[in-house]
Amino acid sequence: MPNQSPEALSQNLQKLRRFIENRVGKAIGDYKMIEDGDTVMVCLSGGKDSYTLLDVLLALRKRAPIDFRIIAMNLDQKQPGFPAEVLPNYLEKLGVEYRIVTQDTYSIVKEKVPEGKTTCSLCSRLRRGIIYKTASELGANKIALGHHRDDIVHTLFLNMLFGGKLKAMPPKLVTDNGDYMVIRPLAYVPEADIIRYARGVNFPIIPCNLCGTQENLQRQKIREMMADWDARYPGRTESVMTAIQNVVPSHLGDRSLFDFEGLQAGYADAIPGGGDIAFDTESYDTESCETPVLGDEAQVITFGAKPNP
Repeated sequence: MPNQSPEALSQNLQKLRRFIENRVGKAIGDYKMIEDGDTVMVCLSGGKDSYTLLDVLLALRKRAPIDFRIIAMNLDQKQPGFPAEVLPNYLEKLGVEYRIVTQDTYSIVKEKVPEGKTTCSLCSRLRRGIIYKTASELGANKIALGHHRDDIVHTLFLNMLFGGKLKAMPPKLVTDNGDYMVIRPLAYVPEADIIRYARGVNFPIIPCNLCGTQENLQRQKIREMMADWDARYPGRTESVMTAIQNVVPSHLGDRSLFDFEGLQAGYADAIPGGGDIAFDTESYDTESCETPVLGDEAQVITFGAKPNP
């Protein structure tokens, strides 16, 4: 049964749960994702990621130093074969506040998108609008999505290789309409650990291919590339995630981020990240490819602590 007490879980699963909770707690604290008085709408698809997200947020809330409300939300898009009873039954047993929204976006997408073409783009736009509307109705100011570390890294490479942009998925951002904050508390959590946890806890997983479309081919290629890279050089995905958090604009080429035109010799100390190291010995170990990673015992629930009076 999901959200079981630690005593009911096996020792290995308890350790994995602590690891995931630690990383989620650290991400929330690092980016100030959740604050006192927030209403967090957790988007629940029925997949491993969103189940894990809800489970961990509920566990963290019990011992958080702040008060915040959690509402689970699922969008039933009327896809053929979608087991509509699974999520309501699960959420009722869990005792969590929830809202199931039923809207036939499946028929709209099938009508508008030619046969054989991916439906993901249009489906995503329709779903986003419904999510925003539901957040407004529920009084939620934060929308929590289940994207994990690997999703963020894959998106970076997807945009670099196919879009010509150095752009990933931010752990926290304001919605297009400016009304809500989207948060990704699983930003530091590897997908492999989510898979292990979901299997261990036995979430009632709903298949993700009910719409009949396949994963975006380009994203699939990136996923395969990273899997091969990590198999040969363990820790590469974690290293890329660390790089996303350690950007040096003076060593890239975006003129909107750094004043290259106004750059003058003799002022290296004023350059964030230091001067040019093009002719220096690099500091990383190119032989072992060892990567610094977040420790398993990172601080938990340090986010949004109430200030002392």
